[in-house]
Amino acid sequence: MAEHHHQNSQPRYQQMLKAATAVTAGGSLLVLSGLTLAGTVIALTIATPLFVIFSPVLVPAVIAAALLATGFVASGGFGVAAITVLSWIYRYVTGRHPPGADQSDQTHMKLASNAREMKYRAEKLTGAAAS
Repeated sequence: MAEHHHQNSQPRYQQMLKAATAVTAGGSLLVLSGLTLAGTVIALTIATPLFVIFSPVLVPAVIAAALLATGFVASGGFGVAAITVLSWIYRYVTGRHPPGADQSDQTHMKLASNAREMKYRAEKLTGAAAS
């Protein structure tokens, strides 16, 4: 009986410890969130007049910077894509069997078969129409 009571008290102690830890962590994060909100409001209150004064310069500058950043990111992405494709093609041509090569070969065979079929049908139709 005493052993049964001891087993129940251990999980209860762990539950209380977990709850205390959760309350402490949650409270700390809530205080940090409140301080962040207060700092943001204060910074916005101070910065708003500066934004109004400098907006004729800042707005075009931000738009230009955003377009420039977008261009660099797109250029880098296209470059990486091109290098990846060229690398795949090189491995395919040299016979190193890159990922997807089997699927590419199957698609090629299927397209060639369909092209032969369409050519046969077209010749059949044009031959029947000429007769």
